[in-house]
Amino acid sequence: MVTVDDGGADSSDLVNRLEQASSLSDDGRWSEAADILLEEEAEHPRDATLLCMLGVVAQELGADGRAYDYFKRCIAEQPADPLLLVTAGNGLAHYDDPEAESTLRLAAVTTPELMLARLYYGSYLLREGLLEQATAELEAARELDDVDSRVHRELATAYYLAGRRPESIVHLERALERSEEDPDLRLLYGLVLLEDGQMSEAAEEIHRASADLPMDTEASLLSALACSAEDWTDEAWLAIARAEDGITSELLPALQEVEELVEAGSAASTTFLREQFAPSMLRERMLLRP
Repeated sequence: MVTVDDGGADSSDLVNRLEQASSLSDDGRWSEAADILLEEEAEHPRDATLLCMLGVVAQELGADGRAYDYFKRCIAEQPADPLLLVTAGNGLAHYDDPEAESTLRLAAVTTPELMLARLYYGSYLLREGLLEQATAELEAARELDDVDSRVHRELATAYYLAGRRPESIVHLERALERSEEDPDLRLLYGLVLLEDGQMSEAAEEIHRASADLPMDTEASLLSALACSAEDWTDEAWLAIARAEDGITSELLPALQEVEELVEAGSAASTTFLREQFAPSMLRERMLLRP
């Protein structure tokens, strides 16, 4: 959640209400935070901090259209606070708005000592294919904060795309040390290990991550193949059962194919996993925006 700054609020009452909403958001009580913020919007429709917080909350609640509108309105107020620029700019990046680049660049240039500004500008550049510039920003972010797992995850992506796989693995390990309970990060780590040829270690990480992502059908299918490749037959069928619980018409053909491969055994599962299923999934997941 955005840090509340009374310099951006019209009154102490608004500041208090924003602090209330921020506290609720920190506890994951997004709907309650939204109620408070929406009440204040009627009286303060041009407060940049309020609009940015509304964007964050709407995004968390899955209201993407509203989130985008709030981030646009926030930037239209031309806020000077770098945290607002970073948050709203990264919010716009999620919707491929070209204004994201200038907003994030402004934050990084005007506040180079702010880790989040360098991190999110680097992340944006990375996904635009500007690998060298992105890596420089992300390495600057690491110099400012070597503890934040997001920095190491993004550096891992940059190094992977640059063909520096050993360094990518090192930074994924560092990210996991700091965010041990993040199953998406662990799944990504497993995928990179898989590509690196560390099949047994990859299967363990993927199996553990997918168990913590029961609603992620694609992760369950990945786990089924990885377990089958290691001859963990019971675990493979359990993963398929999880996939069946959340299957969509789009993924039904993949489920049927994975079932056939698990039936065929380790060699068939390994070949399909390493040559077809995992490579596309790795790149897609690696490039998800932070």
